[in-house]
Amino acid sequence: MDTRALKNPYADYDGSPASTQAFFDCQGKLTPEFAHRLSSSVSELLAVMENGLKSADPRDCTTYTGWAGVALLYLHLHGVFQETAFLQKALEHVSRGLRCLTRRRDVTFLCGDAGPLAVAAVVYCRLQRFQEADECINRLMQYHQTVVKGAGELPDELLYGRAGYLYALVFINQQLGQDRIPLQYIQQISEAILMSGEQLSRKFRVQNQSPLMYEWYQEQYVGAAHGLAGIYYFLMQPGLVSTEEHVHRLVKPSVDHVCRLKLPTGNYPPLHRGRPGPAGALVPRLPGGHLHAAAGAFGIPQYLEDALHCGEVVWHWGLLKKGYGLCHGAAGNAYAFLALYRQTQEAKHLYRACMFADWCMNFGRHGCRTPDRPFSLFEGMAGTIYFLADLLQPMRSKFPAFEV
Repeated sequence: MDTRALKNPYADYDGSPASTQAFFDCQGKLTPEFAHRLSSSVSELLAVMENGLKSADPRDCTTYTGWAGVALLYLHLHGVFQETAFLQKALEHVSRGLRCLTRRRDVTFLCGDAGPLAVAAVVYCRLQRFQEADECINRLMQYHQTVVKGAGELPDELLYGRAGYLYALVFINQQLGQDRIPLQYIQQISEAILMSGEQLSRKFRVQNQSPLMYEWYQEQYVGAAHGLAGIYYFLMQPGLVSTEEHVHRLVKPSVDHVCRLKLPTGNYPPLHRGRPGPAGALVPRLPGGHLHAAAGAFGIPQYLEDALHCGEVVWHWGLLKKGYGLCHGAAGNAYAFLALYRQTQEAKHLYRACMFADWCMNFGRHGCRTPDRPFSLFEGMAGTIYFLADLLQPMRSKFPAFEV
């Protein structure tokens, strides 16, 4: 077994109703007992998180590890539980984020100022403070031309590049209405991403294999945060690319190229040209996500089959010693099962998500490492809470700051 993963102690789904009856019924509705356990864990971990945040970096505004991420958690909890107190907590935390914006060239939802501005806009709208919401959206849109033109050699990936800014615009429309950000502005970002990918594909002379290619710090990453999977996921979303012909001529062959990178283990290498690690070195949570999206976008069974293979790797290797978080932990890996469940409605995937939730509800009892920002959304406890709350409505679940 790879040293990065802990042994999965759970029995796998055996196809019998008895294996799932403690968690959900034949329609996928959670049992009252399991739903109560999830809700109780959310409450318990929230108390621990709030106490821990007293020592958090007061200058970190970001969604990834800062105040906007905690605000996004509370916004999500308000949507799940419909408690006004959660919306007030979201306002409290996002206000802290707005007071310490980076004002750097980072313009993404996760690591730049776009995240705090987008989350604040939604919180203000929920509180019917529409003028303040408009001000945040206007400030967000001031980055638009810079992102389209790629000033300062802006990359294309999710964490620090165009895809991360694109998500901020899509997030606004999903939360506040599909016409809040005109579609043409979103499509301009997508077209810039396509143009950049074509240029780099020609530069590396791989256009016959992959019409699109992307890099971050001179490396061609495969995964979602810095790499191909995250970018292609957005380019496959209906309507985000203005010309359907571009999707089929440029995006689909590039997705096929990623599929061909799969290792015999079912995993994927971290780098396009890199040396593959051991079977569990990088669990393919989000490459699997881009494959289930491809299955929906193109209707090709092989994509879903590849995504199911990713799910097998996650089941065996997804309980990581790094912890319980979204970025590199059990909560983030569990979203692979939720994505597959939404796609297939097969009980096996919901069962596996419940098992990973059980692991997360035993937070701190497995000897996992403590992350640098232990209470943040993507590294720490806030992300674990987000997942546990999402599992209460599995058909509506979405990996935060990624799935649309």
